[in-house]
Formats: sequence, structure tokens, C-alpha cells
Amino acid sequence: MATQGGIVFQEKVSRLLRGQNGKPVLKPNRALVLKDAVANRKPKKGEASCITEMSVLMACWKQNNFVDSLCSNEINSFYMCVEKAQADAKNKAGQSNIQGGRLPPKEATGLLKRYPNLCKEI
Repeated sequence: MATQGGIVFQEKVSRLLRGQNGKPVLKPNRALVLKDAVANRKPKKGEASCITEMSVLMACWKQNNFVDSLCSNEINSFYMCVEKAQADAKNKAGQSNIQGGRLPPKEATGLLKRYPNLCKEI
């Protein structure tokens, strides 16, 4: 079934390339084949965590001339938030290497090298 779909796709592409009266409708400037590698881009980082706790801590320091002993509750809440965020990040990283239903670029390139495209144009 998949080969039949591939054949139908190839026929459609060749019709577009051939066009009517022998004039091509689609003029490719490169070969119509996929590369055997994927760009190695790093995934985007998520949002920053503990911003509110950090701003409360800085406001407390400003009010108390940067004396740590007067802002001990805010410091403790900030450190607790940081520990929780780090634990969540470890759990998220440990659950799965696939992010958002996508393969990491290194693994995708490995698969493409193992199963390369045909080197001819359709």
C-alpha cells in the first residue's frame, strides 16, 4: 500500500515537472531529494522558574539594606522553589529522550544515514 502511494506521488511530481505542452510548471533549482542529515539545532529552553520568589527576595533585600537575616523567610522560599524546579527538570529529562513527539537531531541524522535516500531525481 505504501509503495502504491509512493508511485502516485512520483506520477504527480512528474506531471508537475512535465506540465502542459512540454513546459514545466515547477522548475526546481536543486535535486528533489532529501538530505541524509538534519541540522543539529539545540531545543529551545523552557520558561525561567521562580521569578516571583526571586523578585520578592530582592524587594525584601532592598527594603532591609541587603541584610540576609531579616529576609530569611524569602530566602528559604526561593531555595525551596529552585530545588523543586531542578527536581521537575530531572524528572522531565529522565522520562523520555523524545521531545514533543520529535526525534532529537542527532538520532534523526543517525536514522537517515542508516536508511539513505535514493540518489536519483524523480
